[in-house]
Amino acid sequence: MLAMFRRHLDSWVARLFFLLLVATFVLWGVGDVVRNYGNDGAVATVGSQKIELPEMQDAYRRQLDQVTRMFGGKIDPTADMKKAIAAQALEQVITRTAMAEGVSKLGIAVPDDVLRAAIFDMAAFRGPDGKFDRATYENVLRTNNLSEGRFLAMMRADLGQRQLLDPVRAAGFSPEALTKEVYAFQQERRVADIVTLPFAAGHVPEAPTDAQLTRWYENHQAAYSTPEYRRIKVVILAPELIARDVTVTDEDVQAAYNANRARFGQPERRTLQVLLADDEAKAKAIAAKWRGGADWAAMQAEFGTGTELANATRDQVPSAELAEAGFTAAAEAVADPIKGPFGWQVVRVAAVQPGTQKAFAEVAGELRSHLAAERAADLIYERSAKIEDLLAGGTALDDLPGDFGLAAATGTLDAQGMTTEGTPAPIPGGDGVRNAIIQAAFAMAPNAPAHLAEGPRSPEGGQSYFAIAVESVTPPAAKPFADVKVSVTADWTADARRHAQDGEAARILTEVKAGKSLAEATAALAIPPTRLPPAARATGAEGMPAQLLEPLFTLKQGEVTMVETPDAFVVAVLAEIIPADLSADPTAYGKTRDSLAEAVSNDIQSILSLALRNRAAPKINTAVFNTLTQGAE
Repeated sequence: MLAMFRRHLDSWVARLFFLLLVATFVLWGVGDVVRNYGNDGAVATVGSQKIELPEMQDAYRRQLDQVTRMFGGKIDPTADMKKAIAAQALEQVITRTAMAEGVSKLGIAVPDDVLRAAIFDMAAFRGPDGKFDRATYENVLRTNNLSEGRFLAMMRADLGQRQLLDPVRAAGFSPEALTKEVYAFQQERRVADIVTLPFAAGHVPEAPTDAQLTRWYENHQAAYSTPEYRRIKVVILAPELIARDVTVTDEDVQAAYNANRARFGQPERRTLQVLLADDEAKAKAIAAKWRGGADWAAMQAEFGTGTELANATRDQVPSAELAEAGFTAAAEAVADPIKGPFGWQVVRVAAVQPGTQKAFAEVAGELRSHLAAERAADLIYERSAKIEDLLAGGTALDDLPGDFGLAAATGTLDAQGMTTEGTPAPIPGGDGVRNAIIQAAFAMAPNAPAHLAEGPRSPEGGQSYFAIAVESVTPPAAKPFADVKVSVTADWTADARRHAQDGEAARILTEVKAGKSLAEATAALAIPPTRLPPAARATGAEGMPAQLLEPLFTLKQGEVTMVETPDAFVVAVLAEIIPADLSADPTAYGKTRDSLAEAVSNDIQSILSLALRNRAAPKINTAVFNTLTQGAE
C-alpha cells in the first residue's frame, strides 16, 4: 500500500491535491496559528509582571464565591454580573501586582520568621485553645479555594506592601481646625415645632356624585382592572426532583465512607520538640539530660535553639524518620536519637491530640444524600442534552419521554404567580425555580416554540432546567364599575381628605412665612404645635418624621418648611439651633479626629496605589479576558 502511494506522489493529481490541502490549512487552521504566534497569552501585563490566565481564574472564582456567600448562596449570577465580578477581580489583581512591583523595586523583603509569626497571629486560624490550629488553617484555606503556596505568596506580598504603606499612612492626620469644623457640623442639634395634619382627618364637604366617581374610575383604570393572565405549560428538570428516584444502595454508601474516611475524622496531632546534634554521642547525651527532667527552655539554652512542630500531623513532619520517632513515642517521652536527612536528632513528644473518626452510622444519611445529589446531577446533564435536542427538533412538551424524571404543570397565573382564584400557582420545585419560571413566562411571546432554559442552582449546587410554552394570554381588563364602586368611593374619599389636608398645610406654611407664629396659624384648627426634642443630624429625634430631618438642617432659625409622610402632612418651624460644645464630650471629639485622620490616611494610600498602578502602565489583553469570562459562564 505504501509503495503504491509513493508511486503516485509525483503525479500532477497528487500535487494538486496537496496544494488544495495546504490552502485549506492556511485558510482554516494554520492561518490562525500563524496569526496568533507571538501574541501574549497573559490576561494583563503590569510593568514587568504578567498576570497569567490561571491566576486570574483563581481570583475570579474566589470573588464569585464571595459574592455568592454574601447572598447566602441564593443568587445565580447572570452573565453580566459574572463579567462585572471578573472585571473587579482583574482590577484587584492589577493593583496588587503593581504594588508588588513597587515593593520589589524598593528592595523590601519579608523574612520567613516574620511571615510565620504573622500567620500564627491571625485570629481566623486559632483553635478552641486560642492558639494557632493547623486544621483550622487548612479549613479556612480550603473554604476560600486557596492552596497553601498561593496563600503564603499572598501573605508575603501583603506584608511587603504593609512595610511600604504603613509609614505612608502614618503621615495622615487631621488638623485641629478641620476637626473642630467637622465635629461642630456633626454635633449640632436642632429643635423644631411641628403641626401634623393626618390624611384621615381631612374634611370632605359632601359625598361624591356618581359622575365624580365615574370620572375617578376612568382616570384610574389600572387600579380596578384584572391583571394579565397567561396559561402556560411547563416541564421542570431539577436535582431535588430527580434525586427522589435515584437509588443509592447500602453498599454504595459504605464504599463512599471507606473512600472518604479522612473527611469524617481528624488525624492525630502532636507537638514535637526537636534538638539537633553533631554526632550520635552528643545526641545520646541530650536524650539522657532531657529524660532527667530538664524543660524545653533549659535544653535550648544548653544545646542550642531547637525546633518545635506545634500541633502537627504525621504528614506534616519534615522527614519520615522524625515522624516515625515522634509518633510512636508516648506523650511527654523522649525518643531514642535518630539519624535523618538533617543529621542526628532528638525528639520529645510535648503534647498529643488524639485523632477522631466519626462512625459510619453518624454520616450514612449525609453520604446517601450526597451520592443521590451527585447522581441526580449526572442524570440531569445527560437528560437536559437529550431534551434540548428533542425540543429543537419540534417535539411538543406533552410528547417528551415520561421516564426523564420531568415534573410538569399546566395552569393560568399572573405575573406574581397567583391563579385567577388568588392562590399561589402550584409550580413544582423550590422558590428559585418558581420565580425563574414566572419571570420567563411573562417575557416569552405567546405560541413561541419551547426551549430548554437554565434555572437556578440548588443549595447543593446542582443545575436545574425548565421549558415553557405560553398557550394563551388574557390581557388586563377593567372590572365593571358596579363591581368596584365601593372601592372607588373609598379611594376617592381618601384622596379628597388628603387634598384637603394639603390645602390646610399650604395655608399654614404661607401664613407663617407672612409673619404669623405656628400657633397663630393653627389656632382655627385647634391643633397646638408640638415641640420635638433636639434632633441630631445623623440620628434625628424621637417623634420626628424621617422626611423632616434633612430639610430641618437647611433652615435658618424661625424659617418654616412642609413635608409629606406616608399618612400626613407636617409643617415645621425651626425653633432653636444648639451649637456643638467642643469640650462636652472629649471621647466623641477624639473619635472624630481619629476618623478624619483615618480618612486622610486612606486617601494618601489610594493616591500612592494609583501612582504605582499608573507607573506600571497595565495593559489588558481583552481577547484573553473575554475568554476567561466566557469560560466562567
